[in-house]
Amino acid sequence: MGAGHSHDHPHPADFGRAFAIGIALNLGFVAVEAFYGFVADSMALLADAGHNLSDVLGLVLAWAGAALVKRRPNERFSYGLKKSSILAALLNALLLLVAIGAIIAEAIRRLGDPQPANGETVMAVATVGIVVNGVTAWLFARGRKHDINIRGAYLHMVADAAVSVGVVVAGFLILQTGAAWIDPVTSLVVAAVILWGTWGLLTESLTMTLAGVPKGIDSSHVGRALEKLPGVTAVHHLHIWSLSTTESALTVHMVVEPGVDRDVIIRQANAYVHQLFGIAHSTIQVESDTGRCVSHDHEGHGFYAHDDGVAHGH
Repeated sequence: MGAGHSHDHPHPADFGRAFAIGIALNLGFVAVEAFYGFVADSMALLADAGHNLSDVLGLVLAWAGAALVKRRPNERFSYGLKKSSILAALLNALLLLVAIGAIIAEAIRRLGDPQPANGETVMAVATVGIVVNGVTAWLFARGRKHDINIRGAYLHMVADAAVSVGVVVAGFLILQTGAAWIDPVTSLVVAAVILWGTWGLLTESLTMTLAGVPKGIDSSHVGRALEKLPGVTAVHHLHIWSLSTTESALTVHMVVEPGVDRDVIIRQANAYVHQLFGIAHSTIQVESDTGRCVSHDHEGHGFYAHDDGVAHGH
């Protein structure tokens, strides 16, 4: 049995400046929106202000997660703190669920006792929100496809921009009809939009937290790809999980025909899983009918293993 390790990790993009600007813009907007929500007696504005405040906290969490990912491994945390970005994404999703519950509860209360709202003020403040959230979303747009932590921040801002559009529409309808019920109903629509955008973030971050196979990777496809390598007769004990929101890991045992060069097959397997599936951290063990175990790590240091399956340096 031979083992090989690949540790060619991608370097996550630095979004520190984007987080700082986004947090500053949104904190300022929350203050403005909350103030005019009370002035205009608009539940839609107050609900959106509460949601935007949760997004500020979400941006702080995402920023902390992105920063902790870069901490170097140590004796206690041999992978570093890579999973902090996954925990940040999960906490973001849970935070949004709390905000949704608060919005729904207040909107239902207002439906029972609707209060008139100042439509012009609602429209003006929400228009500012479209600009603030749109600019913040743009700051994270380039990282949304490769990092669920960054995608969470991006989706929050896009959703907020869309919600602000809805609030503008509500303000216009209030001006045209004078119907007070439009404001709390808009709040319920806001909550539904947020829930729709949050669900995917919640399920994906929860899967990552539970060491599930990352989204976009089919473990059966990985197994079949490895079985197609020359000299490989079987693949078993295949495990794939997320190290962080940008890195995946794999361990696998491959059974090979007698005489197959273990070093060559390990290099080929590492290249396969990296190039085809984006898995940069792989530990591959090669087994043969001899029961002998020879392994090499990525720096070429030799190991031998006994029948207990434990590798020993020499």
